[in-house]
Amino acid sequence: MSTIIRSRRIHLATWLSTVGTVAVLLLTITLADPAAAHGSVVDPASRNYGCWQRWGNDFQNPRMATEDPMCWQAWQHNTSAMWNWNGLYREGVAGNHQGAIPDGQLCSAGRTGDGRYNSLDAVGAWKTTTVANNFRVKLWDQASHGADYIRVYVTRQGFNALSKPLAWSDLELVGQIGNTPASRWTRESQGVSIQIPADAPGRTGRHIVYTIWQASHADQSYYLCS
Repeated sequence: MSTIIRSRRIHLATWLSTVGTVAVLLLTITLADPAAAHGSVVDPASRNYGCWQRWGNDFQNPRMATEDPMCWQAWQHNTSAMWNWNGLYREGVAGNHQGAIPDGQLCSAGRTGDGRYNSLDAVGAWKTTTVANNFRVKLWDQASHGADYIRVYVTRQGFNALSKPLAWSDLELVGQIGNTPASRWTRESQGVSIQIPADAPGRTGRHIVYTIWQASHADQSYYLCS
């Protein structure tokens, strides 16, 4: 999106109104600017990416409260968690993921971003995607960071996603890839993407797919609930 501002003489009141409008517009552009973006799992969609996909153009619609209540509570808590769907990461973890993120806070990356993403830890009926026991996780990397590794976990059979906060002990590793530079990912219109094969036999019903993406450009770890 581009904005063209033409110079002309205007009254002071009109000028002040224009400045306010442009400030809001620039804030929106900054929050969603792909040039400063990172990435997320887009299929099956991470919680905040899915909320942004479904409601980003209509996030004040009261229908969301009944049609998509988990997204509704997330938008009410902090809209920037959705506008910044590509920034759910922690820095300096040094591979100690379980030490950095307590049980019950896995989907918010340990309440990263000054609590911006806390609503993603909420327990309830998040929108689901139907997948087979053998499936692929698609991760979109807008900044072409590449990966030191990507690990995909799925909750164990018997886990109740409608009533239990997610803990590390609930997860089983079902797929992973090692060091993969961005040059080996699939080129997208913005950045690159990669698909990670996963095998979760014996699963039925509602589950959480949890992806850890260790980006290659820095010690930056992404934690993504789908």
